[in-house]
Amino acid sequence: MNKQRILVVDDSPTIRKAIIRQLSPLDVEILTATDGLQGLDMACNRPIDLIVTDVDMPEMDGITLCKKLQADQKTNSIPIIIQSSFDTESDIEKGFTAGASAFIPKKELSASLFQTVKSLLQKSSINRSRRVMVVDDSAIIRKIVEQGLKKKGFQVIMAENGKAAMSQIGSNLPHLIISDIDMPEMDGYSFCRIVKEDPELATIPFVVMSARQEMSMVRRMLGLGADTYLFKPFNIDELAMLIEKLLSDQYRLLLMEKERLNAEQKLTLSSIASLVAALEARDAYTRGHSAEVARIASQMGALAGLEPETVTRLKISGELHDIGKIGVKDAVLLKPGKLTDEEFESIKQHPVTGANILRPIESFADIIDVVQHHHERFDGKGYPSGLKGEAIPFWARMIAVADTYNALTSDRPYRKGMPVDKALQIIREASNSQLCPDCVNLFFKCNNRWSLAGTIPATSFSLPLNDGFLLQHQQHSLLPAG
Repeated sequence: MNKQRILVVDDSPTIRKAIIRQLSPLDVEILTATDGLQGLDMACNRPIDLIVTDVDMPEMDGITLCKKLQADQKTNSIPIIIQSSFDTESDIEKGFTAGASAFIPKKELSASLFQTVKSLLQKSSINRSRRVMVVDDSAIIRKIVEQGLKKKGFQVIMAENGKAAMSQIGSNLPHLIISDIDMPEMDGYSFCRIVKEDPELATIPFVVMSARQEMSMVRRMLGLGADTYLFKPFNIDELAMLIEKLLSDQYRLLLMEKERLNAEQKLTLSSIASLVAALEARDAYTRGHSAEVARIASQMGALAGLEPETVTRLKISGELHDIGKIGVKDAVLLKPGKLTDEEFESIKQHPVTGANILRPIESFADIIDVVQHHHERFDGKGYPSGLKGEAIPFWARMIAVADTYNALTSDRPYRKGMPVDKALQIIREASNSQLCPDCVNLFFKCNNRWSLAGTIPATSFSLPLNDGFLLQHQQHSLLPAG
């Protein structure tokens, strides 16, 4: 990821060095210019995220630099901090009128510069990642609002009415919507109602704008779920500040909700971890199995290009994949010999039992299908649903490969875990029958990495005996059924 870039414009080498020193704790690239003319040239010819400029400089002063940057569409979204020895109310007013985002008297530079720069960079970065949808049947209004918001750094999506807006939302979800009321095909009332009734869209802040100023319209829109109301004509700067506040408030609410869900999930995981520990304590040979399967599956997921957060969810799936065995009787789970048909049918219920344990927990919604289907076979001969091929969830297919490897290399009461080479041969031969060939390929790519690193052991962790080696594979009779 490229570092954010700050341009410092000042004719004093001492001040430039002082500013660079104050900003050194930030992970940014700092460029310098000795006057406004050089600063303008640099800002126009390379990406700049923020400018700190003096006012009194040769060639071109800071106020002129600020005005020229604001007048150019390529540079008018760059936040500008003016720092100056001239700090009367009139001087400060000139700076803000020229388009500065902040004004710092030089006597306050050491106390205020760092935090001001940090805050503006964060705000600018957030704005650039935010999409605002502007919905109005007037092309002129759309253009004015688009230009004004782009100048503030926002991404802008435009639509001429509610119907056109809805056709775009699915592929380009906005972070905030600004909509007129009186529009053809679908007016603002209908558009707002549809947005607020859709659970996936309802949290998007909805701002209404209209030239009509009847309070009845305001109350009706607010009743439909609109967040606030603007009367035309309005000031773009005021609109930008309103958007920033709404998005900031929404971000804080979403962050609080995420923290609540994370706390709830940690508590739930702690409880379920205790169940897994209780399950594995029933038989010394099962200890550590779930953790090992989770480790291998998460490495496969990372190699497949899954996002880090998704890999974490896959790892949790691996840790919980056998949770349903808590409902299997000891007489079946710990049987030291071959299972009867009736006993096998009993143990085949553990994926469904596990899914049912997790089903009431909202935060585990993406894990339930993985737990329920990790014993499906790629050829459709697995259980509990007989799913085939890519109908089996991808995570479940990865966990099936990791599960098989751990079972084959684990010690059993009646035999030692087989050598790694033999286990890998069996996994390779099971590709496209019991196991997904894409996931087998992923496993072998991980296996190559582990082998080179010398970290792929014939682990001593194990599944329970009856998890065991039932006659599902005629050639080897070694693939785990549970």
